[in-house]
Amino acid sequence: MSSEAPRIRLGDALLKAGVINEQQLTRALTEQSRTNRMLGELLIEQGVITPQVFLETLANTLGVRCVHLRHGLIDPLVFKLVGAEECERLRVVPMFKVRDWLTVAMAEPQSLPTIDRLRTITDCKIRAVLALEPNILEFVKKYSGGDVNVDAFLTSLSESDLEVVERESVDEGPATDLDKLVAGSPIINLVNVALLTAVRDGASDIHIEPDRKGTRIRYRVDGVLRDLMKPPPGMHASIVSRVKVIGKMDIAEKRLPQEGRVRIVAEGREIDLRVSSMPTLLGEKIVVRVLDKSNLRVRMSDLGFRAESLETFTRVLERPHGLVLVTGPTGSGKTTTLYSALDLLRSPDVNILTVEDPVEYQLELINQIQTNEAIGFNFARALRSILRQDPDIIMVGEIRDQETARVAVQAALTGHLVLATLHTNDAPSTVARLSDMSIEKYLISSALNGVVAQRLARTICAACATKYYPAEDVLADAGLTDQVGRPFRKGEGCRVCHDTGFKGRLGVYEVMEVSSALKRLIYAGAATHELRAQLARDGFLTLRQEGVLLAMDGKTSLEEIIRVTHVDDEGAVPGAKARVAA
Repeated sequence: MSSEAPRIRLGDALLKAGVINEQQLTRALTEQSRTNRMLGELLIEQGVITPQVFLETLANTLGVRCVHLRHGLIDPLVFKLVGAEECERLRVVPMFKVRDWLTVAMAEPQSLPTIDRLRTITDCKIRAVLALEPNILEFVKKYSGGDVNVDAFLTSLSESDLEVVERESVDEGPATDLDKLVAGSPIINLVNVALLTAVRDGASDIHIEPDRKGTRIRYRVDGVLRDLMKPPPGMHASIVSRVKVIGKMDIAEKRLPQEGRVRIVAEGREIDLRVSSMPTLLGEKIVVRVLDKSNLRVRMSDLGFRAESLETFTRVLERPHGLVLVTGPTGSGKTTTLYSALDLLRSPDVNILTVEDPVEYQLELINQIQTNEAIGFNFARALRSILRQDPDIIMVGEIRDQETARVAVQAALTGHLVLATLHTNDAPSTVARLSDMSIEKYLISSALNGVVAQRLARTICAACATKYYPAEDVLADAGLTDQVGRPFRKGEGCRVCHDTGFKGRLGVYEVMEVSSALKRLIYAGAATHELRAQLARDGFLTLRQEGVLLAMDGKTSLEEIIRVTHVDDEGAVPGAKARVAA
C-alpha cells in the first residue's frame, strides 16, 4: 500500500469484526513470521475464515466496496485499455467503463500511485474496488490471451436461472424450450444472456448493430443506451439469424425490413418481444422492444403525476363523452398512460374496446383488438367496425392519418369517450396537428376534452443521492434565477446505477383541460401562441415548469428536466417561490 494510505493492522480489524479469535490470530502470525506469507492468505488456507468473509471484512476496514470477479462483470474491451502485463504488475483488473469513469478491481484500492498510473494510461477517472489478489491474477491470466471465448464469457450467466420459452403466437399455445433447438450453441447462449440481462436491468430495447469490427450489442435503460457486450468478429450473421428465428421472421430475406414478435419467459416472468430488422450498409440491424408485464404500472398514482395534475386529468376522464389525447415522442410512456386511464375507467358496467398495434399488455374487463395491415385491417377500419359493438369507451393506440382522426372525432361527438395517442411536442400544439389532418376547427372545439403531453425523466438513484447547488445558467434555464444558493438533489453515481446517478424513470406531464374560453379560441381559429397565453392565464403549467417542480421535490435533477423538456418562453415557474417558502 502507498505511504499516503493509513496503516491498518489487519489482525486487529479481523478481531474487532469477530470473525477470528486471539488464538487463531496468534497461530497465523507465528506462521507468517516463519514463512513471510500474507496474513489473510494463511487464515484462508488454515480454514479459519472464508475468502468471502475475509474480503468483506477487509473492504469494511478500508472503507471501500469489494467484488468477487467473474466473467459477466468484466468487459474484455475495457481490459485491453490497460493490458495484461500492466494489470499483472499493478495487481488490477479493469471491469467496465461508464462515460469517463473506469471501475477497477484492485488488490490495494488505496494505493494512490496505482490509481495515478491507471488514470494516465486510460485517461479516465478511476473508481477502485477491492478484490483478492489470487482472484485478480486468475482473471489477468484468463484475459491475457486477447479475445475471450464466448462460452467462457457467458458461463456465469448462462448457467443461472435463465429460462427462455417461446410461444407459437401471441395467444396461449404450446411452449417450446428455445435451448433445445440447438443445445449447447454459443449463439443461443449469447442471445439468451442478452435477453436475460435486458430483463434484469429493466431495459426497454436491445440494439444488435453491425460495425466494421463485428457486432455491438447495446440496450436502453432509463431512456439511455448502454453497451452490453461486443461479441468476437464473425458472429453477427449468426446472432441476427437466431433472433429472426425466435421472432418467426424470414432468415433468408436480408434486403427488406421485417417485423416479428415472440413471447418468452425469463426468470419466471412472461416477456413480450417485438423484433424489427433493418438492412444497413454493413449488415442487418436488429432492435428488440422488451415489454415486461411485471414492470407495467397501471395505477395512475404510480406514474409520477403531481397531485394537481392528476386531479385535472381525472376530471377530464370523468366526462361521459369526448376526445382525450396523450401526446409525446416515441418511448415517452404514452401507452402506459392510456392503460392507466383505462384501469381507472374499467368496470363491469361499461363496454371498453381498444384498437392497438401491437397489443402491448392485456387488461381484464377490456376487449383488445390488434390491427393487421397485411390484410387491410388498419386503425380506421377497426375503429369504424367497433362503433357497431356498442362501446362506451374506445381507446385508439395511435392516430396516424386523416381517416383515423376523423373517425375518432366523430365517435367522440356521438356519445363515446375516446382515448388516443398523437405525436406532438406539447399539449397546445395538438390543435394545430389535428387541423393539419384536415379536422375542422369547430369539430375540434366540440370534441376535444383535454390533452396530456408527457416526457420521461430519470429519477435520482437513492443509493448515491446527495445535495448539490446547480450552476446559475441551469437555474436560468429552469426559470429559477432567484434560487441561487438553494440546494437541490442529484446522484453522484454508484454501482447500483452504473455510475449514471439515476435509477428508474417517472413521467413529467402537462395536462391541458379544454375550458369554455379555450373552446371559443379553438373555434375562432386562434394560433398556438394565443392558446398558450390563455392557458397561462388559467394557471396551466408547461412540461418544463412541471418538471422543475419535480426537481424541487427532490425526485430528479434540474439538468435532467432541461434535457427532456423544451420551453417556448423564459418565464419563471408559477408558484415556485411559494413552494420554496413553504
